[in-house]
Amino acid sequence: MPQSCKSQTFSDANTKFANCADLPTLNAALHWTYDDSARPGPKLSVAFVAPPARPDGWVAWALNPTGSGMVGAQVLAAFSGAVKTYNISSYGPIAESEIAYPVTGRRAEHSGGVIRLFATLQLPAGSGGRAINQVWQVGAVVKGGVPVKHEFLPENLNSMGSLLLTGAEGGGSMPAPAPAPESGGGGPTPSIPRGNNLGGGRRNHGGGGFFGMVLLGVFLVF
Repeated sequence: MPQSCKSQTFSDANTKFANCADLPTLNAALHWTYDDSARPGPKLSVAFVAPPARPDGWVAWALNPTGSGMVGAQVLAAFSGAVKTYNISSYGPIAESEIAYPVTGRRAEHSGGVIRLFATLQLPAGSGGRAINQVWQVGAVVKGGVPVKHEFLPENLNSMGSLLLTGAEGGGSMPAPAPAPESGGGGPTPSIPRGNNLGGGRRNHGGGGFFGMVLLGVFLVF
């Protein structure tokens, strides 16, 4: 049995979060604290915890302010002790890039068979009190500093859901994954920088993936 988010600990005993949830797939968990009073804008501090598909693999977590699947995902990916960002704006080749949210404090820990991805994102004013789309994924291989495609099992293709930023203290299970309108479901949308073009029109599993593009010559699907 995977460890419940409520019993998970971090290397720094002072690292605490207001909420946590056991995500419905990939034995993953999310810890988060939303601070609506932070300036210059609200801040979302997260720790995403999941076992990579193999010890030298990767894990990733993202918010998608414009849809429920891959396109629009603002990705944090952890591998080789680092956390990198990817803005998935459309179909085509991608590379590491800035995302819609300013990110600070990004770091990764790898021990006990899991990777712990930490970061703080600055969100648009008025983000609290609503759900935002999230997606997550794990993979087995990193090649040339690039995460290689994950498995195509149902748990990989259903790794999406909603995150209520102002969740109850110690929140439990997340809502079951559900499609969301492409408009992102209302609320403020951040200014999304020009990102990776996923061109070529290749769509993946009806949008059930997180990445689905040629990434520096490697086909990577979230």
